[in-house]
Amino acid sequence: MTANVAGYLLQLLAASWLGVEGYSEFASLLAVQLLCAVPALAMQNVVAREVVRGASSRAVRAMMWRCAAMVAAVAVVLIPVVAVVLDVGVWAAAAALGAAPALVILSGEQGILQGGNHFRALATVLAMAGTARVVPALLALALGGGAAGALWAGAAGIVGAAIVAGRIARSTTASADLPADTDAGRESGPPKTVGVVPVLRAVQVQAALMALSSVDLIVVRVVLDEVDASRYSLGTIATKIAFWLPQAVGVVLYPRMAQPTHSARAIRDALSVLSLIGVVAVLGAALAAPLAPLFAGADYAPVQGLLWLFALHGAILAVLQGALLSAIAVERTALAAVTWIGLAVEVTLMLAFARTIESLIGTAVSVAAVTTAIVAAVVLRAARTQKAPADPVLS
Repeated sequence: MTANVAGYLLQLLAASWLGVEGYSEFASLLAVQLLCAVPALAMQNVVAREVVRGASSRAVRAMMWRCAAMVAAVAVVLIPVVAVVLDVGVWAAAAALGAAPALVILSGEQGILQGGNHFRALATVLAMAGTARVVPALLALALGGGAAGALWAGAAGIVGAAIVAGRIARSTTASADLPADTDAGRESGPPKTVGVVPVLRAVQVQAALMALSSVDLIVVRVVLDEVDASRYSLGTIATKIAFWLPQAVGVVLYPRMAQPTHSARAIRDALSVLSLIGVVAVLGAALAAPLAPLFAGADYAPVQGLLWLFALHGAILAVLQGALLSAIAVERTALAAVTWIGLAVEVTLMLAFARTIESLIGTAVSVAAVTTAIVAAVVLRAARTQKAPADPVLS
């Protein structure tokens, strides 16, 4: 929760300090950074799953560093592409991509704690990482560093957080190379090795979700003018709040999703709780909407009546995230194809027809709702028809 609040504070203050003319660039670069965090999110989920199944921390850390090197190489190649597509400077594009390798290491350490059910230590790491990323970025903005300076400062904070997270994880699991037993216990046999392929499979699931949740912030710079693009970008803060608010649900239930004897019940519980929290988030956004111009400035008043719709978008995506997490937990990632199709439909509709803030967010909500309904229906049906603990949750 601390990390999420810090992130929202960064975006609110950036909207105020950069103004409607400059915030769109910052928000778009943040969206790129979020997409670059996809390998990190996949890393945490795969590491947690493998730790639950008996992999040693030594094995998963070796895999983490191999993946971080691959991500660094890809990030270098993508810098000029991002600069051209978003019409930003190379330095700014490099700032958005620079934190990607450190995020992989940081998330891997978080996965070790999550898979070992060390949730108190994990909460400490999450809060520390969020603060380390946001505080330097805020200082850079306050000193006039602009979007690029803020992102570089945040990247430096993430590097520091990754170092500290590694120390916390090692001290927490110092009693043994393997974490404490989970409910299902550890698998017996020789030491388990962990390859890069499972991460790549999980990456395509996380990439589909993150792309669907962020592509509107990239398209908006193509179809709207600078002022309306910034207003839309501010509205997406409500989307992010509703999307990330229930993050703890997946963090806590994910290890149980990875255990055959508990996965079906964990999936049903996760989707139910995520839906309930989503309803609360939408109502909260509707009630708090009049306060938006007070925090961000009067220039953003035109979007205050749409904040509930932005929150609905995030709430729907949170349910989709819970369903896709279950796919990673049981290594049945083909269901992500539905999300990729939804992404293609959304981009096509936005580029072809959306020319206002209202039509953009309306398109995003509609596509997300249909995509989530299909994925959730398949996941729940599979959970209901599970015959035995060894059966896969997804087919």
